[in-house]
Amino acid sequence: MSSLTTQRLTRRGFALTAIAGLAVTAACGNGVGTTNAATIDARVDATLNQMYDEFPNTVTLAEKSTGMLIMPLVTEAGFGFGGAYGRGALRVNGVTVDYYSTVKGSAGFQIGAQQYAHVLFFMTDDALGEFRRSAGWAAGADLEYVVSDKGDSLAADTNTLTSPVLAAIFGQAGLRVGATLEGTKYTRIIP
Repeated sequence: MSSLTTQRLTRRGFALTAIAGLAVTAACGNGVGTTNAATIDARVDATLNQMYDEFPNTVTLAEKSTGMLIMPLVTEAGFGFGGAYGRGALRVNGVTVDYYSTVKGSAGFQIGAQQYAHVLFFMTDDALGEFRRSAGWAAGADLEYVVSDKGDSLAADTNTLTSPVLAAIFGQAGLRVGATLEGTKYTRIIP
């Protein structure tokens, strides 16, 4: 009978060890040692080059901003309920300082899917600081758009340039009309 008890303890010990091992392995999935950061940075560079080529006036906005959040590819889809997801980088003085993901949920009359890129220009130190300090920053209705949702023109004037955060949405592809950032949440990640 003592050998039966020993087998049960061994099985129980093995099961507990396996569960503990899975938990430790899952906790190690933070992205350290992967090339995800380099991939995001390469996509960010390509997105900035595309934006500067298509909308030359954004170069001036970039120079005047205290920081830029660049989301190279956001995929949005909906059929009644919808959502969007993307990953990008926050750059200050041309250097990547953090990586972020963006998530958006929506409900209502909607159907289709699209992909687009967007850049947030932080025009004041306070706006950039608030963004970086927040656990999850949400874009609100007070966000000013400098590139229309069709991506056809740069619409920045003296009123727009005094806004703390400006947004440019461009490079749309898909079968869904319009792209806005209201209700979009940005969260810092380790790629």
